Amino acid sequence: MVTPSQWTRNARHCHALRLRLDGPVDADMVAERFASIAGPGELWAERVPFGAEDPASAQRRARELARPVDARRGARGALIEYPDGRADLVIVAHRAAFDGPALRLLATAAAEGGPGPERTTARPSGADHVPVWGLGDRGLGHYEPAEFRVSLPSGTDRDPEGWKAALAAVLARYEPGERLAGAGILFDLDGPDSSDTGEYVPCLAPPFPLTVTVGRAGGLRCHYRPGAVSLPVATRFVRHLVEAHRTAGNDIFDEAEREQVLALGRPSRAPSTTPRRIPEVFAECAAERPDAIALSDEDGQVRYGELDRWSARLADGLRAAGVTPGDLVGVCLDRSAELVAVLLAVLKVGAAYVPLDPAYPAERLAYTVEDARLAVVITTDTGFPVSGGLRVLTPRDLTESHGDAEPSADGGADEAAYVIYTSGSTGRPKGVLVPHSNVVALVDATRDDFALGATDVWTFFHSVAFDFSVWEIWGCLLTGGHLVVVPYWVSRSPEQLRDLLAERGVTVLSQTPSAFAPLTEVERTRHDRLPVRLVIFGGEPLPVRSLLPWLDRYPETRCRLVNMFGITETTVHVTAETVTRWHALAGSRSVGRPVPGWRVYVLDESGRLAPPGVAGEIHVAGAGVALGYLRRPGLTAERFLPDPFGGGRMYRTGDRGRLRPDGVLEHLGRQDDQVKLRGFRIEPDEIRSVLAEGTGVVAAAVTVRGADAAARRLDAYVVLSEGTTAAVRERIARILPDHMVPATITALPALPMTANGKVDLAALPDPVEAVPESDVDDEIPAGVDGLAGELLAVWRQVLGFAVGASDSFWEVGGNSLLAMRIAAAMRERGLPPLHPRALYLNPTVRKLAASLTS
Repeated sequence: MVTPSQWTRNARHCHALRLRLDGPVDADMVAERFASIAGPGELWAERVPFGAEDPASAQRRARELARPVDARRGARGALIEYPDGRADLVIVAHRAAFDGPALRLLATAAAEGGPGPERTTARPSGADHVPVWGLGDRGLGHYEPAEFRVSLPSGTDRDPEGWKAALAAVLARYEPGERLAGAGILFDLDGPDSSDTGEYVPCLAPPFPLTVTVGRAGGLRCHYRPGAVSLPVATRFVRHLVEAHRTAGNDIFDEAEREQVLALGRPSRAPSTTPRRIPEVFAECAAERPDAIALSDEDGQVRYGELDRWSARLADGLRAAGVTPGDLVGVCLDRSAELVAVLLAVLKVGAAYVPLDPAYPAERLAYTVEDARLAVVITTDTGFPVSGGLRVLTPRDLTESHGDAEPSADGGADEAAYVIYTSGSTGRPKGVLVPHSNVVALVDATRDDFALGATDVWTFFHSVAFDFSVWEIWGCLLTGGHLVVVPYWVSRSPEQLRDLLAERGVTVLSQTPSAFAPLTEVERTRHDRLPVRLVIFGGEPLPVRSLLPWLDRYPETRCRLVNMFGITETTVHVTAETVTRWHALAGSRSVGRPVPGWRVYVLDESGRLAPPGVAGEIHVAGAGVALGYLRRPGLTAERFLPDPFGGGRMYRTGDRGRLRPDGVLEHLGRQDDQVKLRGFRIEPDEIRSVLAEGTGVVAAAVTVRGADAAARRLDAYVVLSEGTTAAVRERIARILPDHMVPATITALPALPMTANGKVDLAALPDPVEAVPESDVDDEIPAGVDGLAGELLAVWRQVLGFAVGASDSFWEVGGNSLLAMRIAAAMRERGLPPLHPRALYLNPTVRKLAASLTS
């Protein structure tokens, strides 16, 4: 018995031919000739009582033409005889046994005599994979017709070589670098016309997800599998095939469609902004509401009028120190109101600030000073590396200066406001120059959509050397909001961060997904609700399924979650997508549409527009493109290119993505993150997304280890709120193919993060399975009881191995993230609250217990 799957598999590789035979037909002779080629018993004859033109006869012929054979049989024939002496010879053949010319010769030999064809040994063509570009938007097309026809202009060349070249040109745009094709082409040019005298069926079922047949007189016929290719995508593919044939492979878009594709990467709203400098916009906010709170930190609050005057005094000090418009000024201060005042002062002088994180190693700080050729650095760090003629000043030095320098004239909006150093994938850190106008344009582009205004309370959570801080600081202060400075230690403690958000009434929160994951875990244990109305995600890919617990507590009508894609070189953000429960359940990789003023292109390796739904490299143009890299003309020319589609310049991001037919951009990871394992192209971020979608998985990371291609392997790391790594492996093995399942899955209390709040892959430990809890020595040493005994049990639970009451937390492998985990475990047991800083001062169980008791 033939199963439906076997029927489909055979039908994809079978073609059929019908020949009308006139006059008296010797059925036995036809059967004998056919048997001599295809084998005995493979043709049978049937007399029907209906005429050849009767509908019943047509149905009979159609049934015979649609019955496939397997490759072993090779061919099957049927002779249908009519009362008037005429007959139809129907032959169905498997392409592995009889190709197109052989099928025609087989029919002629059976009907008229003569030599027959030899069986062919070519493997049948076909592809069973589902092309990523096939389904279009959200998999449309499962209930649509599976065939349509396209007429061709009269005189169109039907030469197979021309059409094959056109198909190759289209596939090169749809599936660059791939060996498997999601589409194929067949020819019925040698078969008879579909008429009363004969009929050729190139395929009983389409052998490719999308199969195009070139006919002798009937144009093109397209078959597609609704589960693999949607009707809109199939229609577009055939249109591109026709255009590529017309232009001899030079292009697949005509002018009208080229404009339609470009329109997909443009914002839905026109920009409304005027190029201005940051201090000018801030001055308007300060003049309008001088008594409104602008900043608050651990030392108190600063009003807009006070911040304006404070920054003006600091600016006077900078001028007295010799800082002039166009200079670069290093700023290395802890997050504080004072830091913000210094940044504003630098801008008021007409200089650009170069932010330096005090937590960075001295070598990194020295490199930045040297590369930027800084003459002045503002810092309170007495150990700041000083070399050459560098002048180190404190904010107090500036306020105590009484120079006679006159305020300089305002510079242009196109001059640099800051230079942020980013490592990226091109080697040593390089400085990105971003002008005032870009920052103002970003604020203006999002102000109305996000309803940003004077009633909002923002957090300053991220390192000043991470461009997310640009969005936090100026997004708040240029819209009249209240900026709450999050101290470093609070940013490393999700419990204390959660308390700060509630205490200060924060409404706008910006987070990397890695930083937000532990906050979500803490939030599930609280009964009260936060006042946060808007959460902005950026900096790294967002595993949207991880947001479901947050959405359970904060419905979309109460708190808006926005996933934003962007790069330092394009001024923080480029696109925005409001994440709904549908996105979270579907595991969407969408990052939305460009914000007003920004444009997005997805281009192939030759710089040509990729068709909608086809992956390529993301390029960004418009208002956010930076001035370039500081003193790196070669690298600037390589990455900042002329925009051939809209004028100006565009930035080549190095990120992979695709524009869906509805204009939404999907982010597919870094171009340089792709690896090849066992011959397969693999994106670690795709595996990370699948891991993060699992129940109990708070966060996940995936690395590739091994320099030798033969020894390369995938290692995964997860933070679990429940379950085991074995359960995680069992789940992903049901979703991912074998070559994408990591070799190891290691459970960690928390993922290490950089100062910018991103996962620090370099800091991940060696991939070792976590020690089962049953293997941990639960025996508490004599003399360790009370609070110390409970603390020791917590340490062993979190660290996964036995430690002593006098062992230093840091010497046994502890870090700030494990400290966060210990604080959470203590809270669950009802123990005294733990500030992570306390572990630095009291690194052993005995000292910590004594400190908490006192």
